[in-house]
Amino acid sequence: MPESVDPQRLRLTNDSATNETLVGGVLLGAECRDCGVKVFGPARFCQSCTSSNLSEVQLGAEGTLFSYTIVRVPPAGWPGPVPYILGEIELMEGPHVLAEVIDAKESDLAIGMSMELAFQTVTANSPAPDKLPHELVVYKWRPVSPNYNPESNAGKRPEKGQGETSQ
Repeated sequence: MPESVDPQRLRLTNDSATNETLVGGVLLGAECRDCGVKVFGPARFCQSCTSSNLSEVQLGAEGTLFSYTIVRVPPAGWPGPVPYILGEIELMEGPHVLAEVIDAKESDLAIGMSMELAFQTVTANSPAPDKLPHELVVYKWRPVSPNYNPESNAGKRPEKGQGETSQ
C-alpha cells in the first residue's frame, strides 16, 4: 500500500479514489481558533494574529490558479518529467498550495481558472542503501475541466511580467 508523501499535509483516504489512482486523500492545515485564519500544513502559531490556539482542519480539494511558473531545473530527486508547471492554487478557505499542474499545457492556463486536487503514485528511492524503493502518493493540481477555454474565463492569461514567471 502506498504512503503519503507528507502525512502532515496529505491524509490518505479511499474517499476520493478514481480510476487513475486507487487512493485518494485530503489536504490538511491548521485553523486559528481566535481569528479563523487557515493555513496549509502544520503550524505552531497563527500567521495572522500569532495565537497558538490552533486546530487541525481538512482543506478543500478545489481552488483557483493564483500563479504559476515553468520549472526547467527541478529539485534533486524530482521523479517526474522536466520541464513541468508548478502552480500556486488559492483554496476556497484562503490558504495557497504549491504543487505540479498536470493534464494541461502552459497555453491552457489562465490566472483565476478553477483547479482541482489530483493524486498520483510515484516510486521513490529510499536514501538508506538497505531499503527498497517504495510507492508514495503525491498531490497535484489539474484544471477542473479538460476542455477549459481560457478565452471564456474572467481571469485572462497575464502578460509576461504580470503574475507569470519563468525560470
